[in-house]
Amino acid sequence: MPSVPCPFVTATDHRPQTKQGYDTVAEDYARLLPGLNAETTLDIAMIDDFTDRCAAVSLGPVLDAGCGTGRVSAHLATRGLDVFGTDLSLGMIEVARRTYPHLRFDVGALEDLPVPDATLGGVLAWYSLIHTAPDGLSTCVKDFARVLRPGAWLLTAFQAGDGQRVERTSAYGHPVTLTSYRHDPQYLIAVLAETGFDLHAQLHRCAEGAEPTSQAVLLARRRS
Repeated sequence: MPSVPCPFVTATDHRPQTKQGYDTVAEDYARLLPGLNAETTLDIAMIDDFTDRCAAVSLGPVLDAGCGTGRVSAHLATRGLDVFGTDLSLGMIEVARRTYPHLRFDVGALEDLPVPDATLGGVLAWYSLIHTAPDGLSTCVKDFARVLRPGAWLLTAFQAGDGQRVERTSAYGHPVTLTSYRHDPQYLIAVLAETGFDLHAQLHRCAEGAEPTSQAVLLARRRS
């Protein structure tokens, strides 16, 4: 655990309910969120900058960790990256495999990625940390550090706040139980620093459209 104290809620393992929830909504999630239609111009600019940086260092394949239906993985692939995805939900992985048969998708948890040590040139965690409690973030970030080569890149996006917990009882037209957290960007920046990353850029933007809160994106590099 990083030495920086977590002033927020204690860690709770939401993986069973998260897996069940996304298994339930997978087909409708794919139908309602095709491609990068949900992302703003600023979001896409951050993704594309990450893509360019990964291509420039060319340290290995890039992992889309918590890839869901593979929609962002596919975007990275169109920009020339050797990318593969992992997700806790088999339902989401099955949709990804069917939709993008030319890409590789595996079942795997953020806390224990099915990837050998120091083999990747980048990790994208695009809204995949939102179901992890604040004081569980370091476990995930440590595993990101484990699989990345020195000098490789990490990009993560999340709903910003002060660590508050949000409960959902429905999503994408289905009754589900999903717990998410609105992470404090400064706390996650501190976790990154304590876990072997240097922050290179951050975006903290206002909510747009139906978004209930502001959004944050952090770009960090694995320390050499």
